[in-house]
Amino acid sequence: MSFKAAAVQMCSGVDPVKNAAAMARLVREAAGQGATYVQTPEMTGMLQRDRTAARAVLADEAHDIIVKTGSELAGELGIHMHVGSTAIALADGKIANRGFLFGPDGKILNRYDKIHMFDVDLDNGESWRESAAYTAGSEARVLSLPFAEIGFAICYDVRFPALFRAQAVAGAEVMTVPAAFTKQTGEAHWEILLRARAIENGVFVIAAAQAGSHEDGRETFGHSMIVDPWGTVLASAGATGEAVIVAEIDPSAVKAAHDKIPNLRNGREFSVERIADAIAGGVAA
Repeated sequence: MSFKAAAVQMCSGVDPVKNAAAMARLVREAAGQGATYVQTPEMTGMLQRDRTAARAVLADEAHDIIVKTGSELAGELGIHMHVGSTAIALADGKIANRGFLFGPDGKILNRYDKIHMFDVDLDNGESWRESAAYTAGSEARVLSLPFAEIGFAICYDVRFPALFRAQAVAGAEVMTVPAAFTKQTGEAHWEILLRARAIENGVFVIAAAQAGSHEDGRETFGHSMIVDPWGTVLASAGATGEAVIVAEIDPSAVKAAHDKIPNLRNGREFSVERIADAIAGGVAA
């Protein structure tokens, strides 16, 4: 059954209340365009590099304004509302980078905690250590919805093909990659990675992104994108500012892609042997 999906592009600041209001406005716009599944970016609720300031406004799941607003929007609009992720305070003092999918009744259908932590040092001096504040997730999930089988990832997860392959083998037809990609890495890799994950698994990829210059000083790449199983970009947004992109998703295209290129069925297990003396003396026959 075909459905209309939307990716909401945002430029979240340091105030969760303001970000919740922006999310609500954009999600209503998406629903007004006929979208029945709407996804927001990673860290919808707040982008704040000052961890002390961030902790001062963080809430647990039961009291988080983004969770509350996401639930209300899903129920009000009768849609599947996917908060790509927001920062949730945990009992042990750390934080979860957690996504939520709400059903049309406003109830939480799925939670997903980002598995791979963005611990990197970039050429322009940017340095990120998500693992210093966030608790990594350990469970991937495929959720059966009335219109499709949905898999979950967040931002840096897109660089780990095994996560996507495991979910595709488990039946995922649509993979979700809400993100806050840096400008530097986005310019180099964003579209390539999204299209690669779609092509190699024969699935749709929906990726709502943060975009532009943020209050905390960072700059994100934007270019929210929806990609089909053949790697065609169905919809994309610009580099900066808010946007709503919408595309028709036909899950039958997943089967068609798998029939043409059945690599999920054709994959074989193999071993890897490292031949340490190949340079020194060659390999014995």
